[in-house]
Amino acid sequence: MCRFFVYKGHDMLMSDLLMQPERSLIRQSFKAREWEEPLNGDGFGVGWYAPEIDPTPCVYTSVSPAWSNRNLQRLSEKIRSGCFFAHVRAATPGLPVNDLNCHPFQYGRLLWMHNGAVSGFSRLRREIRESLTDRTYNMIQGTTDTEHAFAVFLDLLLRHGGDFTADDMAEALAETLLRLKSWRANGGIGVASHYNFAVTDGETVIATRYVDDSADRPHSLYMAQGEKFQHGESGYRMIGAGGGTGAPGALIVASEPLTDEAGDWDEVPPNHMIVARSGKPVELRALS
Repeated sequence: MCRFFVYKGHDMLMSDLLMQPERSLIRQSFKAREWEEPLNGDGFGVGWYAPEIDPTPCVYTSVSPAWSNRNLQRLSEKIRSGCFFAHVRAATPGLPVNDLNCHPFQYGRLLWMHNGAVSGFSRLRREIRESLTDRTYNMIQGTTDTEHAFAVFLDLLLRHGGDFTADDMAEALAETLLRLKSWRANGGIGVASHYNFAVTDGETVIATRYVDDSADRPHSLYMAQGEKFQHGESGYRMIGAGGGTGAPGALIVASEPLTDEAGDWDEVPPNHMIVARSGKPVELRALS
């Protein structure tokens, strides 16, 4: 059911997040610990920002399993950035495995990815698409529930034009959840939907851990924040984890912890949103 991580902070090599930690996303692609199916081999994607060039992120996707992609390993050892999105995919049954369906999805300066599923998507797809403006309708290239949810989010966010704020992003994502929940209820679909979404514009990071039925439990999501994420004598650690209430120098949001240092990681509470803005403390907001 997919695994992902988000990184925002000081510039790091991609390999120090994606490849090297003992519970790295590459390891989670074939040996995830917190889902009954350990394999996430239906492709992968990584996105990163190079603001010295332009604000639009670069995205690299492939349908090959992340654990066997030599090009990914080579690139990760040479790419440095202060903001990464990375995702390994376990395709929702019935959805094709192709490059257009690999996360993260990109629009302008935004990146978007998802762990979970819109339950009954095949029955809801027409209604979702008919709710969209032409701009976002024509943006959709693949067939995933994730990309359709991204289009809903974009319609809500772009009401502000291109000059949106972190609060605008958070509001649009919360309203996206409400719309998806309403469509499922109105469609008579009795299976809960899970929405661990992540979105960034390269500066602000918003992520959710959410399930739209209180009788169910959301998929796992963790957060580590501190001064710096780096390799030390005992392996990779979040230096200064849990210390202070100011803006962190490094933030990681991940489906599963990237290390076995339990003290570095906090489980995100069910049905909460993370709002991380540059230069400000990370917020946890409850989602009704």
